[in-house]
Amino acid sequence: MPDARKLADRLGEIPSRNALMKEFRIGAPKANAVRDALTDERTEPAEMPPPRTLHAVPDLEPDTDTPEPAEPVDVEPVPEAPEAAPQATGDGHPGTNITAPDAPDAPAARRKPRSWPVWVLALPAFVAIWSGWVGLGELTGFGVIHPLPGIADSFSINTAITLPIGVEAYAAYALAVWLSDAYGASVRRFARWSAIGSLVFGCAGQVAYHLLSAAGVTSAPWWITTAVACLPVAVLGMGAALAHLIHANRDI
Repeated sequence: MPDARKLADRLGEIPSRNALMKEFRIGAPKANAVRDALTDERTEPAEMPPPRTLHAVPDLEPDTDTPEPAEPVDVEPVPEAPEAAPQATGDGHPGTNITAPDAPDAPAARRKPRSWPVWVLALPAFVAIWSGWVGLGELTGFGVIHPLPGIADSFSINTAITLPIGVEAYAAYALAVWLSDAYGASVRRFARWSAIGSLVFGCAGQVAYHLLSAAGVTSAPWWITTAVACLPVAVLGMGAALAHLIHANRDI
């Protein structure tokens, strides 16, 4: 059996019957008996250690409810910022409520521009332009019409007022778009040339009316009539084109 135990320890497991027969040159019955004895030895439960018992441990430190005082911590004093020296106010007395002229935190106050001077300038111009365009319109065939015949025969309108409203209003609109930086280059370019063209054409219309009126002409020449008759269509086309360019520019 001791040799069989050594063989089992060397193999790490219980040797088979054939291994016992070959190793110790014994028969099958004896090899089976040795193998059964090794199996019984390996399957026997190991001795259990004695159970541990609990025992009370005495408290070596006294139980006191009063906490120990914390050790004082040395805190370094924070140095105070030095006071700024008072600046002269200009009258020989020091003062502290002085803001440097180039201080970044004191932006210069901007006054909102007033628009009433523009209205004062526009009022006499409006009267002169209105009368000039209405007078030229009457010399070129514009006049009183009844736009709703059979519906409202008493309703009438003088078509000559369409000239100052269309030409001058578009010139002001295009001028505002041209001088604004909220639109693209193509929009401002079109607004610039159309505004300049409208202003030049408006000046030409005023000159033509005053020359014809001073000469006592009651009917304008055909080429002036042709140009004035095309004004409403031209204003409509330029206004629609400018509005389209503005909307296309915003979509981009």
